Amino acid sequence: MSTAHLLLGLLAAGARYGYELKRSHDERLPRAKPLAYGQVYATLGRLERDGLVEQAGQDREGGPDRTSYALTGAGRDELDRWLASTEPPAPHVNSELLAKVTVALLVAGAERARATLAAQRRAHIARVRELTKVKNDPVATLDDVIAADYAIAHLDADLRWLETTLERVADWHREVHS
Repeated sequence: MSTAHLLLGLLAAGARYGYELKRSHDERLPRAKPLAYGQVYATLGRLERDGLVEQAGQDREGGPDRTSYALTGAGRDELDRWLASTEPPAPHVNSELLAKVTVALLVAGAERARATLAAQRRAHIARVRELTKVKNDPVATLDDVIAADYAIAHLDADLRWLETTLERVADWHREVHS
């Protein structure tokens, strides 16, 4: 995820303070990893340095100085460029699950790999059920629903891979031990 581009997008609606940007991120992307305040302010510093945002004002309402930031013309151009670009599919498979199954096969053999795959399958199914409840919640926002849909689609792909891999490991085991 491009934190810089996400902050530019959040600023497109108007000037905001760093804490408002963090809160808006966490509300708009409810299933994403929350942003740390330090990450927000460090990113704002880089965006300001690069001329993509500017300080829009300072305020001191009963506390420390707070600086609001606004998108510049160059920032809006960069946001438009980013939104118009397509994300290339990941060139490499980088998955803890794939690594775990591969190591289970190498170290402990087919039985351990099947146990790992079956346990992971149960965990994935439980997570799909949780996300389905989120989608069906009458107070779910559109953000909640599309985030849940995204996660469910990825979990569904993982579940198909788990099923295929369970079958392949079983076939391999039969071939080796027949």
